[in-house]
Amino acid sequence: MIRIAHLSDLHVLSPGGFEWRRMLFNKRLTGYANQVLQRGRVYRREHLEAVLSAAAAWADHVVVTGDVTNLALEREFEQARELLDALARRVEVTVVPGNHDVYLPSTAAARRFPHHFGAFLRSDLPGLACQLAAGAFPCVKLRGPVAILALSSAVARPPFVASGRMGEAQLAALERSPAHPEVSRRTPVVLLHHPPVDDRSPLQVARDGLVDGDRLRAALAPLSRGLVLYGHLHARGRRRLRTAAGVLDAFAASGAALDHPDPLVRAGYNGYLIGDDGRLTAAEAHVVARDGGTLPRTPLDDPEELT
Repeated sequence: MIRIAHLSDLHVLSPGGFEWRRMLFNKRLTGYANQVLQRGRVYRREHLEAVLSAAAAWADHVVVTGDVTNLALEREFEQARELLDALARRVEVTVVPGNHDVYLPSTAAARRFPHHFGAFLRSDLPGLACQLAAGAFPCVKLRGPVAILALSSAVARPPFVASGRMGEAQLAALERSPAHPEVSRRTPVVLLHHPPVDDRSPLQVARDGLVDGDRLRAALAPLSRGLVLYGHLHARGRRRLRTAAGVLDAFAASGAALDHPDPLVRAGYNGYLIGDDGRLTAAEAHVVARDGGTLPRTPLDDPEELT
């Protein structure tokens, strides 16, 4: 059995590290306003540290599905790397980028995400990957009964737009991956930031969703079973995604540092237990309690509806 802890949307802040010359006349200014007016009120560094510690104690492998930083400032990258380095001394870690990690075209062009987090994306099958601004994807890690397929949906967008895109090259690479013999005999665990299934209006998806989600679902169609793990929406949940060959379980994780009364939003991580036969045996949410120091578990119920 392998235990996978799923975290997302850490949004590591750098309260004392803002450089106004790097924020004026670009998207960071609106992001900073959001932090002051909203995100800063709900972010709790102590919640994040409690979640990281609990995940390390419980899991064999921790996956983080993007938005590790808040404004992609260098000090935020450094602080996030310190936290994940400490985590990686206790348990293996895989991290994929979110839209906040490639916040500006200049951030993507400078390849700040792979510079800081490339150590967590060392593929066992590098020949399957294509080069993106955020790194080489898909990153494939073969671990016991599972094949972790880490993807990037993160692209730089203009102000007030947070949508993601997989892109033709990465989708073509993903379509080839399940046929590899080391992948085909394992249960795939797909990681990305943006939701692969989105019931919102086309306008909302264009502004804040995965714009080529239909192409991603087509690339996943040959899979008979597996997990698709994502974040971005700051609410945990479970969907079942029908494919041509079977059904995938799609799980959303909430923000790992959020202080919120709704247990679907409150800080925590999702835990998945996968047996030696590759079958998902349990899925549960570990949510920070009111005392801030414990993470009680609740099942992530299997929904009846199929997408």
